[in-house]
Amino acid sequence: MASTSAQNRPSIPYAFAVAGVLCASICFGLVPYFSRSLTEQGIAPYAVAFYRYIVAAFFLLPVLILHRKEWREIIWGLSAGAVMGLGWIGYVTALEKLPTSTVGVLYMTYPVFTLIIAWVVFADAPTRRALLASGLIVVAAFIAGAPGSVPTEHLTTLLISLAAPFGFGFGICVLVHRLSRIAPLARIASVSLGSVLGLAPLILGADVQELLPRDQSDWFLIMGIGLVTAFVPQLIYTICSPVIGASQTAVVGSIELPTMFAVGFLAFGEAITLPQTFACALVLGAITITKSRKTHTVSTVISKSPKR
Repeated sequence: MASTSAQNRPSIPYAFAVAGVLCASICFGLVPYFSRSLTEQGIAPYAVAFYRYIVAAFFLLPVLILHRKEWREIIWGLSAGAVMGLGWIGYVTALEKLPTSTVGVLYMTYPVFTLIIAWVVFADAPTRRALLASGLIVVAAFIAGAPGSVPTEHLTTLLISLAAPFGFGFGICVLVHRLSRIAPLARIASVSLGSVLGLAPLILGADVQELLPRDQSDWFLIMGIGLVTAFVPQLIYTICSPVIGASQTAVVGSIELPTMFAVGFLAFGEAITLPQTFACALVLGAITITKSRKTHTVSTVISKSPKR
């Protein structure tokens, strides 16, 4: 009895797991700081996206080799990663020209794309609560991207930025419906490597000046976007998310959006307008009302144990 009880006990304390998810989400929210700092140094958006995924792809490649027999799932993971990596170029490009808060709200529309892709491609019908939450997120996106909030000449950039939440939504659907049979670290490895492979042609065809920072100190930014905003928080999610569950992870993880707002205000001196604040509140409200066992994010799906 004692041994059985010990086996069922979580490997880490619940409070520690909540703190871990909170810290990881804050790290994800720091992406705009590293991204804009690198593009201001003349590094191309696709290179910034490449640097974010290359660290995890490199360190987790042995895990992928170990699970090579699950090649069908790995191919799905590579495909999802390629779509996510290419879509992330739009996110980085938007951060060059638009307020961080606006880009952050638009990026958080990924649950809407997830719902649509899951419904159309995988016949996964949404719940009423999911439809309501998606409606709130769409309203928030319209508020954040309204012509009065964004200059007319940047509307194209605004639309291009939606490639990132689309790619993220596609990645979630693949993780949920195709990658549940392989180990969590193998999922991270396949998606990260897919992003690197998808961006590789752009990297190989680019000028060196678009790839390398001007100052040696800027290499810390490159390491930061790969370690601080991707590899390390992904590992923390892998450990902590199963302890607190997908629903609680989604709610605690919503700190990512306010973190983006804080980065824009503190690091880049961006004013936070009332419409942007209202849009942020709508997104956080949407996340809260979808608190259920069916709540899906890329991080929580990656961290779940594989089905037997």
